[in-house]
Amino acid sequence: MTNYQFREGQGASPTAPLFFVFHGTGGDENQFFDLAGQLLPGAHIIAPRGDVSEGGALRYFKRTGEGVYDMDDLALRTSQMIAFVESHKTSGRSVVGLGYSNGANILASVQFAAPDLFDATILMHPLIPFTPPQADFTGKRVLITAGQRDPMASAQTTQSLHDYFANNGATAELQWHAGGHELRQEELLAAQRFLRPLQG
Repeated sequence: MTNYQFREGQGASPTAPLFFVFHGTGGDENQFFDLAGQLLPGAHIIAPRGDVSEGGALRYFKRTGEGVYDMDDLALRTSQMIAFVESHKTSGRSVVGLGYSNGANILASVQFAAPDLFDATILMHPLIPFTPPQADFTGKRVLITAGQRDPMASAQTTQSLHDYFANNGATAELQWHAGGHELRQEELLAAQRFLRPLQG
């Protein structure tokens, strides 16, 4: 993982959070970089670029069709992303993640494989079309945001992911809007509220 953007939090305290942000398919490391600074002022922001190209659109892992993941590639990319996040961790800092669509999917996959890595995550319009492994998310916080009419991620699949985190010890929240796969203002407001306890 060589392509990423980093910004040190202005006036950040020694315990300012590390905020990792993951773009959606076709985006890049700039998609949520400035937004991250607005959502969690003072945080150190790290935005990795997906290094898989799907017809020129950047992603974090391969797929063979809409909602059909290359599970071997997902496992490889998940392992690489865990190593990337761990390489930036420092003692005493909270580690926070936000991902949209494909970015939410890689972030969720990292959480499944390394439940202790992130303290709080925001998964915007995730799609996990497989049963995640049992894990212990005690003390972790998860916010999932989604559209009730999302053609890519059904409401049932989204609810199941929320229930998975809640049933495995996380403090899990679910914020719906009435639309589809697009991001809406109420999601950003929910993210802002969710992140407020982490501000210095």
